[in-house]
Amino acid sequence: MNSRFEELYLEAEADIRNNSYVEAFRKYETILYEEPGNAPTLNSMGWLYKTQIEDYKKAEKFYNACINSNSMYPHAYINYAVLLTDMERFDELNKHLERCLKVVTIEKSLIYLRYGIMEELKLNFEEAIGYYEKAMLFTLSDEKIKDYQENISRCRNKREMHQRRPQNN
Repeated sequence: MNSRFEELYLEAEADIRNNSYVEAFRKYETILYEEPGNAPTLNSMGWLYKTQIEDYKKAEKFYNACINSNSMYPHAYINYAVLLTDMERFDELNKHLERCLKVVTIEKSLIYLRYGIMEELKLNFEEAIGYYEKAMLFTLSDEKIKDYQENISRCRNKREMHQRRPQNN
């Protein structure tokens, strides 16, 4: 990315923080017109399509284009994992997370967090707790450790509630 596009990208990111999504979208399109394989911009477009426009197909296209454009750019992998989780495409998510574990630029605690969320949504609370504990082992952030501890506590509460329910429900 040349300095003109880097500056435009940073302006677009500031637009996002200021909820100026249309302005950000236009800036991203300008960058992609000149540099169609620009990974940060492809990822940001995916994020916009998923969170602001709620067009999951286009978001998926942008995330995959980003990953294919720059396999070391970490953010699209996590954003794509969130999209797969939201769509409850757990088989694909599992394969994607396995791939993520091989990408050295991705913070591993985030991958184990996504595994934990997937298992929690599938009501596999013991597995979820195991993944949240593994996420704790792979982070150096005290704040994230607190978040993962809260996830474990939530799963323990859900496990107890789930065990009290009749099997048919």
